[in-house]
Amino acid sequence: MKLSKMHIKTLREVPNEAEIASHILLLRTGMIRKLVSGVYGFMPLGWRSVRKIEEIVREEMDATGAQEIHMSAVQPAELWEESGRWYAYGPELWRLKDRNGRDFCLGPTHEEIFTDVIRNDVSSYRQLPMNLYQIQTKYRDEARPRFGLMRSREFIMKDAYSFDKDFAGLDESYRTMYDAYDRIFTRCGLTFRPVEADTGAIGGSNSHEFTALAEVGESEIAYCEHCAMAATTERAACVDAPAQTGAEMLPMEKVHTPDAKTIEEVAGCLGMEAKDTIKALLFVTYDEETNEENGYVAAFIRGDRELNMIKLVNALGIPEHTIAFADEDEIGAATGCVGGFTGPCGLHDCKIVVDSELPGLANLCAGANQKDYHVRNVNYGRDYEGDIVTDLKVLQAGDPCPICGAPVKHARGIEVGQVFKLGTKYSEAMGANYIDENQKEQPIVMGCYGIGVTRTLAAVVEQHHDENGIIWPMSVAPYHVIITLVKPDDAVQAAVAEKIYQALAAAKVEVLLDDRKERPGVKFKDADLLGIPVRITVGKLAGEEKVEYKLRRDAQKSEISVSEAIAKAIEIVNQEK
Repeated sequence: MKLSKMHIKTLREVPNEAEIASHILLLRTGMIRKLVSGVYGFMPLGWRSVRKIEEIVREEMDATGAQEIHMSAVQPAELWEESGRWYAYGPELWRLKDRNGRDFCLGPTHEEIFTDVIRNDVSSYRQLPMNLYQIQTKYRDEARPRFGLMRSREFIMKDAYSFDKDFAGLDESYRTMYDAYDRIFTRCGLTFRPVEADTGAIGGSNSHEFTALAEVGESEIAYCEHCAMAATTERAACVDAPAQTGAEMLPMEKVHTPDAKTIEEVAGCLGMEAKDTIKALLFVTYDEETNEENGYVAAFIRGDRELNMIKLVNALGIPEHTIAFADEDEIGAATGCVGGFTGPCGLHDCKIVVDSELPGLANLCAGANQKDYHVRNVNYGRDYEGDIVTDLKVLQAGDPCPICGAPVKHARGIEVGQVFKLGTKYSEAMGANYIDENQKEQPIVMGCYGIGVTRTLAAVVEQHHDENGIIWPMSVAPYHVIITLVKPDDAVQAAVAEKIYQALAAAKVEVLLDDRKERPGVKFKDADLLGIPVRITVGKLAGEEKVEYKLRRDAQKSEISVSEAIAKAIEIVNQEK
């Protein structure tokens, strides 16, 4: 393709709305175009890279025996009501009505649709296992779209669904997809880590998130360098502090703590460590269908810990969007709490959820549910009990690994894919059954496997760039080679550039020829900004059949013959694409 004929507009200035490298560079290169907040279109170069990622996904999915189909993004509400997710999915579900008042949604995911297909088409064990996938535009009505393609309201996703006779078959399908994802993200040039993850609104029994490591990523992962433990902090289990077995339970003592509301203030006032206190967090829950208040929750953890909200909602068995922090002053009359001085002793009319660590600890300090007072020597069992006792903690950097005990580390990353063991969650709810070898009806066992195609594009840019622009891996670069023609009006230079262009095109190398009538400095800056892996510059040495050859990822450049440049370009493209 010749740049003089291409629709392309690069920007010299950083767009005001862009905060992270991938968003900045995809806008500056003109590869994406914003329509409204969280909705982007793809221009020629950007769309070529999206298609490259899609093709890698297709090749690896097809190699596993999965079959590609394409279903509608518009989904009837009845199917979501069957699965129980019409209200449970929350406000991100983009709901709409047709002219007859019938409810639909724009699909954020397709579990219901694929389950409906299989329940109508599969009746016998002889038809299983099966894996169907699609690459399609999805919609989620994000409250705060940000970071360009990282958190958008419209995006391209590959979603696949496996259907097996039993859980042993699901385990095999899950491993097959897990291995395929490993190959896909490796081919895309990503540095990534598969980690255990929460199943969220998709549901199921087990899940792994494929996280592209990046400082700007919204996923935080905990991992251990001494064993295989790796999980999102939402999912990571914590090790409780050793139980103080046999410790004497001292008498409770009310102490005056004027204006000491935070854990730090209380600990300082009483001359104790934060780990010897109990932190209280109060919540109000809402009915997922009517959105009306339906109760209060008090969660208690050790004072120096952080509450893991995902663990809390999982313990309560409610969707994440149906819980919010409560105003302690407003709910004081109903529960007995006092803002800043809430403790577990004497609370009423609320569900009490206690972190699993607290029952083993003795003589802690907690709020007295009275203004300006706390209570020393609070002990679980004697002084208070929980309706639910479970791990509520965030696994923090330096905490002991739940598997081997070594200190864990934290990293940030971008979720580019996730695999789920759905089990029979959807098949039982929607009646997707098969007849087994004994002529008995059984629920189909399902798995779900998603890849964010456009998010993968952003992750590649986030990992592969420098101060001058993108540095594309060959496999997903919009073009493999760019020929920079310094003086388009120079007949000799133009002839050499055309010769290289035709030779590379004949060798099936995707090549750009920058034949624009622009200053050389503009062309060089654009070449670096666009990040095409190989640059061949045709300039003053063209009369000697020599050109400048440079890889975008390297600083050095060399002057070599035209034939050598052609050969080197073809060789590296075939090795790396």
